[in-house]
Amino acid sequence: LFRSRLFLLIKTLFLIRNFEIVLNQCIIMTQRNDYMNNTNYLSIAISASFIRYALFDESGSLKVKKQVPTPTDSVENFLKQIYEIVTDHLKSIYGIGLSVPGQVDQKDGVIYQGGSLPMLHGLSLGKILATRYELPVSMESTGFCVTLASQWNGNLKGVTNGATIALDDGVSSGLVLNHQIFSGSHLQAGGIGMIIANPTVENHQPEDIMFNACSASKMINTIGSALELSDPNDDIKVFKAIENGDANAREMFNAYCRNVAYMIVNTQAVLDLNKYVISGRISNQSILVPEINHQIQIIRETIPVLKEMLEMPVIETSIFKQDTDLFGAFYNALDHLDFTQPTDNKAE
Repeated sequence: LFRSRLFLLIKTLFLIRNFEIVLNQCIIMTQRNDYMNNTNYLSIAISASFIRYALFDESGSLKVKKQVPTPTDSVENFLKQIYEIVTDHLKSIYGIGLSVPGQVDQKDGVIYQGGSLPMLHGLSLGKILATRYELPVSMESTGFCVTLASQWNGNLKGVTNGATIALDDGVSSGLVLNHQIFSGSHLQAGGIGMIIANPTVENHQPEDIMFNACSASKMINTIGSALELSDPNDDIKVFKAIENGDANAREMFNAYCRNVAYMIVNTQAVLDLNKYVISGRISNQSILVPEINHQIQIIRETIPVLKEMLEMPVIETSIFKQDTDLFGAFYNALDHLDFTQPTDNKAE
């Protein structure tokens, strides 16, 4: 009798489990039928600090934009946050575009290195989402996305040779050479954040490469800590102190812009570009690009041969500012998913 009841219980649990699986599949199929008629795209830009996401319609207009802190304790919690974002918008989207730190192998759909978020190394995020939600998903590196946005419909449209520099947790960048985005032999071209910042040091530290020396997040935190802010990562209060003439804050900001200037000068010596486009976390700050230009002029005056031999490139703020990677992820989705390209548009 005991064995019969146990067998009946196991059989019942098995049927319940099968019912749950079938029910979940029915829900997914219902959602799929719903989104087949949708024309919105979900663009997700990932960094070590924030996961930012936006809805775009098929004409390229940004409709909704939000951000949440990036879970950095585990890949599992990171994926849970991504799933929550996608699920919340599943009824209104047809495709997903991802901008991720690190390098992306398009053949295998894998993130390598992970940039400012090393735990993403080896993760096939695009394939995971495509399989889970039965949605078309495209994925590219942050550097590629900001470059694509700038070339397609931004500051590098029609420019022969140029570069994009996204100043966030680290430095993400990309190159346009002869009107084409150039990725190099190992997907590493344009990684100007790997330039050595202090070549005179014998025992190099992570801060001795431009990826870290030009980190906007680290600069904000350093100044915010010096100001003893309750939240040292408060961009608004940090830049308010800089603009109000706090001597210490201004000195640290100028030193940061000098590092960015060195990075641009070194790149210019090798590639002779027409234009550099600045995007990323602090690109909406009106004092950023003027100070970078100022620091480049100081370098050129200090080392006269640079002024004599090298053309001064144009340096501009991206018209998409902080949203450049979101626009790039959207454009990449359109390009890969074979949808109608957007008409000329500007960021909101």
